Amino acid sequence: MNTEKLWNIFCRVVDNHGDLGVCWRLASGLAARGQRVRLWVDEPSALRWMAPQAPSGVEVRRWTQPLALDGLEVGDILVEAFGCEVPPEYLAAYAHQCATAGSLGLWLNLEYLSAEAFVARSHGLPSPVMRGPGAGLRKFFFYPGFTPATGGLLRGPDLPTRQAAFDRRAWLGQQGIAFQGERLISLFCYEPAALPELLAQLAGAPQPTRLLVTAGRAAAAVRACTLAQGAGQNPQIAFGNLQINYLPALSQHDFDHLLWSCDLNFVRGEDSLVRALWAGKALIWQIYPQSDNAHHDKLEAFLDLLNAPASMRAFHAAWNGLQQATLPALDTVPWQQSVAATRQRLLAQDDLVTQIIGFTRINR
Repeated sequence: MNTEKLWNIFCRVVDNHGDLGVCWRLASGLAARGQRVRLWVDEPSALRWMAPQAPSGVEVRRWTQPLALDGLEVGDILVEAFGCEVPPEYLAAYAHQCATAGSLGLWLNLEYLSAEAFVARSHGLPSPVMRGPGAGLRKFFFYPGFTPATGGLLRGPDLPTRQAAFDRRAWLGQQGIAFQGERLISLFCYEPAALPELLAQLAGAPQPTRLLVTAGRAAAAVRACTLAQGAGQNPQIAFGNLQINYLPALSQHDFDHLLWSCDLNFVRGEDSLVRALWAGKALIWQIYPQSDNAHHDKLEAFLDLLNAPASMRAFHAAWNGLQQATLPALDTVPWQQSVAATRQRLLAQDDLVTQIIGFTRINR
């Protein structure tokens, strides 16, 4: 039986490319399982550095207004990523095709990641579409998550093999970093108020540290701090026992390599959090802030999932501005143990691509 289907994934780039990163991993994972994928994105330029080698089976199309559908095969499965609102002209074409075939269609609303309890309750729930151009279709809510009752996490079937073969020193050398056994910390963040305090803590610590700063907002934030201290725009600068290296924009594979190289990873958003979990190293997460402070509960649920020690909880609270407190000292040994134990539990569960394909086969 032919199980190949054509998936249409719709994605909007909001501000930080995280949604696109998730959608690209999903598209690539589906293509690796023999599916055809059309990824509609309003701003695909970041894929030039994020995914310079596109896999066969994935077609990237610009999301225009109106959508250019002339002559295109409508496809079998529709994925609306993170509530991006599928264009009405595509919904109308998809609904017409399904009605002609006597089908309800298969429309998946891929939701944001959370460890909160509502995810397991909501995952997989159907929602009939009663009005609009998609009337008559059927939508399902598909929630990524950390338990078997959810949709799982994006992983990739070759992850353990890639990690086992990884050569940290060789990769760092390719980035022009002369590694000499110092503590390595990666920094991928927004603009945390505690950043100057972190830099001062690292500079004054007895242990030499090299901070590997990712391109974009993290680099701009660090430069703003160091410029205030008289540093120039050099790609490598030093303060006390802290060396700072600014990295170029990294592909998804090289971002994994960065996380695998470091003893502690500061990450932000959703996609990088999952990659930091798979890295199995100590991590600190800067959660995307929400105006109603809903991110506070989301962060606490994640720390509960990790069985995070008190020192890890205190650092997260200060780093995320949940409380006005001095940034605690780094305590990476128990943090790493917590992450590694969680990683082992997650590896025993089916990944998101496996689950989403299985879900579509059951609900077609």
